[in-house]
Amino acid sequence: MSQPLLEVTDLHIDFSVDKRSVHAVRGLNMTIYPGQTVAIVGESGSGKSTTAHAIIDLLPGTGKVTKGSIKYDGTDLVKLPARKRRSYRGSHIGLVPQDPLSNLNPLYKVGAQIREVLEVNNVAKGKTADARVVELLEEAGLPDAKRRAQQFPHEFSGGMRQRALIAAGLAARPKLLIADEPTSALDVTVQKQILDHLDGLTSELGVAVLLITHYLGLAAERADHLLVMYKGEVVESGPALEILQDPQHPYSKRLINAAPSLQSERASAHEREAIRKSAQEHIEEEPEVDIQTPAMQIQNLTKVFKLPGKGFSKTDLIAAQHVNFDLDRGTTTALVGESGSGKSTVARMVLGLETPTEGHVYFDGVDISTITSRDQQLKFRRRIQPVFQNPYASLDPMFSIYDAIEEPLVVHKVGSKAEREARVRTLLDQVSLPDTVMNRFPNELSGGQRQRVAIARALALKPEVLVLDEAVSALDVLVQDQILQLLNDLQVELGLSYLFITHDLAVVRQIADDVLVMQGGTVVEQADADSIFNNPQVPYTQQLLAAIPGRDIPLAG
Repeated sequence: MSQPLLEVTDLHIDFSVDKRSVHAVRGLNMTIYPGQTVAIVGESGSGKSTTAHAIIDLLPGTGKVTKGSIKYDGTDLVKLPARKRRSYRGSHIGLVPQDPLSNLNPLYKVGAQIREVLEVNNVAKGKTADARVVELLEEAGLPDAKRRAQQFPHEFSGGMRQRALIAAGLAARPKLLIADEPTSALDVTVQKQILDHLDGLTSELGVAVLLITHYLGLAAERADHLLVMYKGEVVESGPALEILQDPQHPYSKRLINAAPSLQSERASAHEREAIRKSAQEHIEEEPEVDIQTPAMQIQNLTKVFKLPGKGFSKTDLIAAQHVNFDLDRGTTTALVGESGSGKSTVARMVLGLETPTEGHVYFDGVDISTITSRDQQLKFRRRIQPVFQNPYASLDPMFSIYDAIEEPLVVHKVGSKAEREARVRTLLDQVSLPDTVMNRFPNELSGGQRQRVAIARALALKPEVLVLDEAVSALDVLVQDQILQLLNDLQVELGLSYLFITHDLAVVRQIADDVLVMQGGTVVEQADADSIFNNPQVPYTQQLLAAIPGRDIPLAG
C-alpha cells in the first residue's frame, strides 16, 4: 500500500466564544491515500466543515487547532509557519466550496477569477493563463468555454457556477481536493452530472478527494471510506458500503433511517392512506366545509413573462403552460421538477402573488381573480398560507420569535393581547418548540427550529391550505425528516391540505398523495405517488428517480 497523502491524528479544534473555549472537533483521526475518495458525513454543527477548513488553513474567526497533527505528504502542516501553510493551499490542496454564488466574486468575470488561481500559484501568467482558463472550463464540462470565461457569475446557472469552482479548485493540479457540500444547492439531476464529471476528472488526474456532506446516500455512492461525525467526534469509520449496510453506531442508524433518498423504495402506502383518512375525518367535523369539493382547483394555468429583447422588442418566456390539477381536502399534492421547470411560478399564482396569463385558480369553488376587495383578500389570505425555503430569510431578524408568530394575528386583528399570547404558546406546542423560545431571535435558533417557527406562523390564522415551496430542501436529513413527520402529524390533527413544491422526488415519497412532474413549464406526468415511484411512464421522471443518490444501494436489514 502507498504512503498516506493526508494523515490527521488526534485533531482538536476550538473556538473562543465569550472568553470560553468551544470544542468543535475532538480527537479526529483520518487517513487519505493517493487517488482515494473519503467522505465525512454528519448534520450541521457536527464539525465536518471545520475539519476541512483546518486542513486547508481556512478556519474562520477564533478557530484554531489546539492539539494533534495534519500531515500532508509527510509534512505536519500544523507545525509550519502561517505563510508556509498557506503555500499548500491551491497548489497541493484544492477546495470546491459549498455555495458557488457567494464564493464567486460578482464583480469579476469567471475567467479572471480562475486566472487569479493560476497566477497566485505560479502555474501560468498572461496569455498562457488565459488559454489555460479556457482549457480548465472545458475540462469542467462547460460548453463554449472561451465565451463563458468572459461572463460574470450571475450569467451562469447554479450548475455552471459549480463547474467553474471545480475548474478553480483543480487549476493548480493539487493532489488533494476538498469538496465541501459541492452540490447541496443543486437539483438532483444536475448534482449527478456534476459528481459524475468530478469523479471522472479526479480519477483521470489521480486526485484524492475529501467529500464533505450531510447526505449519507451520496457519500456511500461516491466514497471508498466513510467517517460519520456527531458533535465534533467521529462515531463510526470504515468502508462506505459496510457502514451503509451494517451501521454500528446509533447515530449512523438514525442518518440512514432519516435519509429520504434511502427510504424511497420502503415508504408505506398504508401510512399515507391512514394519514389521508384521518385528515378527511377531521374535515368532516367542520360544518362549514363542503367535503365533496376539492380545496383548490387549478384549470389551464399559464404564465408568460415579457422579457426585453433587441431594441424595444419583447420576447416571451413561458414559465408555466396549461397546468391542471385538483388539491383534495386533507391530502398533499406535490409539484416536482428542476429549477426553471415552472413549479414555483405555479405556487405564486396559487397564492395570488402572480396573475395568470391564462387559466383560473379556484379556492373553495371561488375564482381567486374575482377576489378584489381588501376584506375578501384578507379572508383569502387567512385561509391559505405559504412556507418558504429559507426560514432565516423569511423571518424578520429584528422580530423576536413571539413577534414573528403574533404578527399575522395583529395584521388580521385577531384576539386581545392575552388571547394572542395564548395562541402563540399553542402554536409553538403544535410544532414541538418550548415556549421559552418566544423571547429569542431567529439567529439564535437552528435551521430546523427556524423552519418550525415559520410553520407555526403559517398556522397562526388557522388556514386550510399550506403552500410549501422547497420548505425542507435547505435542511439536514435528520431535521428534514423531523419537519416532514411534523407536517404529516399536523395534517392529521388539523385536516390541512398541502401543495408541496420540491425538486427532490425522494422527499415526495414521504409526504405526497398525488404528484405532478414539471419540465420546461409543462406537466409531463401526473399520477398518484405510488404510480410515479413504481411505474414512471415518462423518461424525465425516470431520470429524476435515477438521480436520487444511493437509490440502488442495498440497505441494512
